[in-house]
Amino acid sequence: MRRPTTGRPAGPARGRRRPALALFATALLALVAGCSGAGALGAEDGVETVTVAIVSNPQMEDAITLSPEFERENPGIRLRFVTLSENEARAKITASVATGGGEFDVVMISNYETPQWAQNGWLTDLEPLMARTPGYDRDDFLPTVRDALSYEGRMYSVPFYAESSFLMYRTDLFAQAGLTMPPQPTWPQVADAAARLDDRARGGNTAGICLRGKPGWGEMMAPFNTVVNTFGGRWYDPQWNAQLTSPQFEQATQFYVDLARAHGIAGGSQAGFSECGTAFSQGNVAMWYDSTSAAGTVINPEDSKVVGKVGFVPAPVVATPSSGWLYSWSLAIPKTSPRVDAAWKFMSWMTSKQYIQRVGNELGWESAPPGSRTSTYESPQYQQAAGAFANTVRDAIVRANPQQPTVEPVPYQGVQFLRIPEFQDLGTRVSQQLSAAIAGQITPAEALEQSQEYATTVGESYQR
Repeated sequence: MRRPTTGRPAGPARGRRRPALALFATALLALVAGCSGAGALGAEDGVETVTVAIVSNPQMEDAITLSPEFERENPGIRLRFVTLSENEARAKITASVATGGGEFDVVMISNYETPQWAQNGWLTDLEPLMARTPGYDRDDFLPTVRDALSYEGRMYSVPFYAESSFLMYRTDLFAQAGLTMPPQPTWPQVADAAARLDDRARGGNTAGICLRGKPGWGEMMAPFNTVVNTFGGRWYDPQWNAQLTSPQFEQATQFYVDLARAHGIAGGSQAGFSECGTAFSQGNVAMWYDSTSAAGTVINPEDSKVVGKVGFVPAPVVATPSSGWLYSWSLAIPKTSPRVDAAWKFMSWMTSKQYIQRVGNELGWESAPPGSRTSTYESPQYQQAAGAFANTVRDAIVRANPQQPTVEPVPYQGVQFLRIPEFQDLGTRVSQQLSAAIAGQITPAEALEQSQEYATTVGESYQR
């Protein structure tokens, strides 16, 4: 199953910043020991070894499968991959890059880290490298993705793939119930449909909807934040005063918790992307709101029992015109790498139009990395393979608005995350409170009362 991720920024957060990310990295430095020495592998008999730290998911595994072709085309470069789980990758890559450890020549990061790390001076400016690479076509990247991976108008990482969020639903169950999914649903409409399609009280086994409830800033907080945004809630006002007990934030929280408890899957407080994906693909859920990266799975006969019975519509809204998130796994070169040219040669190969074409031709167009390039969506082969959802995904990515994710002004950027170093800890702490509310251990009001205290502490550091 293709696994998603988190959200978006594009420029420095306003207000004073503490060196929290560097402190976090220093605390995690011991984790890098398992990879120490990797970056020391250098030229041998005219061959440079480029060490690449990537996340272990299917898209990256495809890149490793095809990498011998790169080495044949570039006999002076040898690739060494360090594949890590998502959480482990974040910790080790952050620790290495922030402390100048030099273990990696290429790192896989996201639009959460890229602008922050570029501002800190940790990454190589890629603009000169792109400019001197024939046919690379920087302007072919989808504009929102390109901006998300930039700092002060210059790209410091390049996208491998990108995603947003949308609503997947069972067209057959809607038809049987006499329901019609609107082309742009609202959350109240979704809640009403979930109640009508949930047949468990009538002896069935179909839940109305799956929403993530598993704690984690990149798990539950991703979809939850989009709900907060479109209800008009915000984490902070422009003066960095925490707003988690505001009426809008409280309304969004009550709605999310009630919907997950009443019509979500059993054990919803521990349901993440994988759990929801399994339940939906096995035919046990009528709707699923999550990452657009799930589309390929739910239409794949090897993984899904609902092939041909799934529709796709944009993320539900309330008070905003759109609410889908924006996330991109991307490749960057740490400033400490002495092998910039060799590292870029590999990065430009892996993020090029030609690579996407190669994946499509050799591994199948449903495996082509989505969301990064305009040319992908203009490809007849890709449209044929992914036509059921391709344009919905592209439109969601293009419409994402990390600069103004909600109704009122905010001092931060990001849709499903806040692009501040502290959000990794803050988001996780708040998600633990909300997960407990979904489990029925505390009320939503109690969850927000504690969460407001966490957020206030972070906000005060930006007020000094």
